[in-house]
Amino acid sequence: MKPVTSMKAAILENYFEPFRYATVARPVPSVGQVLVSISASGINPQDLSIRIGEVLFAKYPLPAILGIDLAGVVAATGPGVTSFVRGDEVFGLAGGKTCSQGTLAEFAVVDARLLALKPTNLSMREAAAIPLAFCAAWEGLVSRAQLKRGDTVLILDGKSDIAHMAIQISVALGAKVYATGTGRKCDLIKELGAIPIDPDEISVDQYVADNSEGRGFDIVFDTAGGRELDTAFRAVKYFGYVVSTYGWGSHSLVALATKSANFSAVSPMLLLTNEEGRGAQSLVLQEATHLVESGRLLPIVDRHRFGLQSVNEAYELLASGGADGKLIVDVQ
Repeated sequence: MKPVTSMKAAILENYFEPFRYATVARPVPSVGQVLVSISASGINPQDLSIRIGEVLFAKYPLPAILGIDLAGVVAATGPGVTSFVRGDEVFGLAGGKTCSQGTLAEFAVVDARLLALKPTNLSMREAAAIPLAFCAAWEGLVSRAQLKRGDTVLILDGKSDIAHMAIQISVALGAKVYATGTGRKCDLIKELGAIPIDPDEISVDQYVADNSEGRGFDIVFDTAGGRELDTAFRAVKYFGYVVSTYGWGSHSLVALATKSANFSAVSPMLLLTNEEGRGAQSLVLQEATHLVESGRLLPIVDRHRFGLQSVNEAYELLASGGADGKLIVDVQ
């Protein structure tokens, strides 16, 4: 029987246009790569920027297969790969760099350093909701801000996927965690183990006074940028740490500088496009697996179901702000 050399994929042929469902050549793993049969692919806010050609740090020559998060089964390994074998259930990251295929396809070749064994107690859909958001949150909180037990952590914009991960990581590592949110999002923040703060009901100066005796928080993690980053500078304590995953734009650093506080910008895309960033992600994903299997981390997955042929609808829902958790595409 002849080997199958093709696969189905969602193809972006022109920026701003709908994806096209098509048959394309199945990739073959080379040195250091793993061929993954993809079961589920997660959709990130960064994917919206990629779709219109505005993502920082990476350019996608079109046509392209987008998608970053994945969960699936190892179908084959390339030369030099010893950490995975055929049949392993894995999750991780793909795409994100020039000419590198993403996850909106039945198969993808993936850098082995961007994969880890899937948590045994999660479905493929749940596992695909973790990688990019978790890696970005871990990079900011642990690698940069050196989060430790007993720290006070404020997560700004507690409704985002990265915020959900940041809250749970902080709680798991023994911090006292606060997160901003409005309406029913406050209920989810409580469920994740944090103390909700409604910024529509209370000013930043007041909640700093109420929750930190006016000193400010040890770590402030901004996941929205814009005015939220300015809020972070006001809410951090003297010699504290501000981390932002949307740390671009024009901002006054006076509030930060007068406190001698530290600031780091974390780019989720650089975790994929930068060689140093790529090298650490397997270990970070192993931390995610440990937290999930020990019951201290749970992804929030939106209830809507999409396949490769309905990827356009998934992107529309994400762009509308109507998703209630991570959007997942069921690939196969």
